[in-house]
Amino acid sequence: MSLHSKTIVITGASSGIGAETARLLRLQGAQVIGVDRNEPMLTLDGFVKADLSTPEAIDAAVAQLPARIDALCNVAGVPGTSPADLVARVNFLGVRHLTEAVVQRMPAGGSVVNVSSILGYFHRDRLDVHKSLATTTSFAEGQAWLAANPVAQKICYEHFKEALIVWTSMRAGSLFRERDVRMNCVAPGPVFTPILGEFVTQLGLERVQADAARMKRPAYADEVAPAIAFLCSDAARWVVGINLPVDGGFAATYL
Repeated sequence: MSLHSKTIVITGASSGIGAETARLLRLQGAQVIGVDRNEPMLTLDGFVKADLSTPEAIDAAVAQLPARIDALCNVAGVPGTSPADLVARVNFLGVRHLTEAVVQRMPAGGSVVNVSSILGYFHRDRLDVHKSLATTTSFAEGQAWLAANPVAQKICYEHFKEALIVWTSMRAGSLFRERDVRMNCVAPGPVFTPILGEFVTQLGLERVQADAARMKRPAYADEVAPAIAFLCSDAARWVVGINLPVDGGFAATYL
């Protein structure tokens, strides 16, 4: 599997899964452009500092990106301890807005990889709600929909990861048919990253202890990065619209 000569944009590239993905993709020959609100602590081929919570900031970031982009990895996100409105804007509305802008610069064979979460596993339980949000056509329309259909703070993180999985599935087919661009999700379980503690706070000690009994350990970020790299590569040229668990078997314990 080689990514030689491909230009790949990674959001959240300054730490955690994003940083490990950037390292791996560069080792495989890609030119990597990072997008993050924090300065990178690793070597990149380009960097755009941006807060991806508003359409104006996203549009300004896109204006600084290369004219040709072979793959986009949407890794950036905020934890559920952030205000629910911010979680919606960064983890769903912003991902969608950025993706729709970047795919206009992708050649045939391009790839989008969205990082969802194992916490989105039960998206089918709220499928009609997520499909309704997915059919909104802009960032502003999505905000208006959410104002009329508010999401509780307690469940906001998993809710918008579910929404991301559903939108990815719904949009992937038309992107592939019309532009020959593939879009998929990678769904990590708990990962040793700087925001792991935020998830303990978000979920509560009782839930964390119950989940801990169902898994070997949290993942390391470099155990998630290869799955993202695979979906960026031509080796995955017929993989479209999936949500790939990368969780050490955690999702399997739900069966």
